[in-house]
Amino acid sequence: MIPAEDRIAYRAIHDRPRIQWPGGARVALCIVPNIEHYEYLPPTHPIRDAYPRTPHPDVLSYGGKDYGNRAGLWRMMEVLDRHGIRATVSLNLGVIEHYPEVFDACEARQWDYLGHGLYNTRYMWGVSEEHEREHIAQCVELFRRRTGRQLAGWLSPALSHTLLTPDLVAEAGIRYLCDLVHDEQPWPIKVRSGRLISMPYSVDLNDAVTYRQGYEAEDFCRMVTDTFDTLWREGATQGRVMSVAIHPYNMGQPQRCRHLDAALEYILSHKDVWVATGSEIADWYYDHLWDQTAPLAGVGAVA
Repeated sequence: MIPAEDRIAYRAIHDRPRIQWPGGARVALCIVPNIEHYEYLPPTHPIRDAYPRTPHPDVLSYGGKDYGNRAGLWRMMEVLDRHGIRATVSLNLGVIEHYPEVFDACEARQWDYLGHGLYNTRYMWGVSEEHEREHIAQCVELFRRRTGRQLAGWLSPALSHTLLTPDLVAEAGIRYLCDLVHDEQPWPIKVRSGRLISMPYSVDLNDAVTYRQGYEAEDFCRMVTDTFDTLWREGATQGRVMSVAIHPYNMGQPQRCRHLDAALEYILSHKDVWVATGSEIADWYYDHLWDQTAPLAGVGAVA
């Protein structure tokens, strides 16, 4: 097993090969709707209870999440469509079977995807290597069977990362991992076989996290625009990725969606912003930076 501290070599962001995104963009903006399915009666997990209220079923919590796919997502889609944004869906792969209309709507928009496990109530903490491998393989195969495509990215369900997750997703043909939330640029990850990069994903600019901390949509969207101002300024010398994670059950609520609309309008009023998907960022990085950064990260320059 590769020691966790050896997977990601440290390199200060100002001491790396310069990133300048396509067209000279300073910021690669990646909007990540988390489209999820929470089971009505999830299996018991020894570490975390999927719902806060017991005994189950916790109808209140389940209904709040189900609202996102029934109502909130469609409102959020209208906002993203209005701004011409091609999103990168953090997708519970079970959505393909439980909500086919939702997945069809994403496909119609040619949205991108990263795997977010099968359900958001199935955690990987404490499972065996074989169990996690089978879970990832099931997600990859479900996506391939429905689309004919390879799943490009991975975000563990509820970020229930294990010490072997990087190895297992790389072995499954996945090219980037969002679990590590440690940087503002992609960076190579040392794995047993193949190659893998860490992709910026934010738990600060994540509406579900900030809502649980007591912040409302106006606060969250002010955080989004304040973050953009900083990254856009710094991106003049070293390009950044700005990831914004949004949830249909939260930001799709009628009292919140207008704040998302306003934040996106503000960001897109600036030049030198590349509205990109996770796959597009990963492709560009592998094509232009991998051979320079892999040796700095102690990773072989070729797969």
